Amino acid sequence: MALDEKKKKRLEAAGFKVGGVADFLDLSVEETALIEIKLALTQAVRHRSISQNLTKFAIAKRIHSSASRVKKLESGDPSIPVDMLLRALLATGATREKVGKIISAGSDIETSNKTKTPVSV
Repeated sequence: MALDEKKKKRLEAAGFKVGGVADFLDLSVEETALIEIKLALTQAVRHRSISQNLTKFAIAKRIHSSASRVKKLESGDPSIPVDMLLRALLATGATREKVGKIISAGSDIETSNKTKTPVSV
C-alpha cells in the first residue's frame, strides 16, 4: 500500500526516510530479485505441501534430506539454497513451466513496493 503524497512529504520533512525494504537495506537490484525469488519459491513449497497434506518427513524423503531441513526450507531460512527449493517444488509435482511462473511472479522487482497477487501453485 503506497503512502499518499501528503503523508510522504510530512514524514520526509520530519527527517524520516521513505522507501521500500530494498532502499532501507541498500540492496542491489540483483539482491532484491534473488530475495523475492527465494520467497516466492518458499511460499510455493509451503502451499503445495499443505494442499497435498505432505508432512515434512514425506518431502524430506523425496528430496533426500531431513525433516528439520525441510522445516527450515518452509520457514524461509536464508541458509537454504535455491536448488533445494527447486528440488522440493519438483518433488511435489510442480512442472518446470510452473516453477518458471513462480519465479517470474516472485522476481518482479519493478513492483517490489506494491502488493502482489500470489501465483497459484
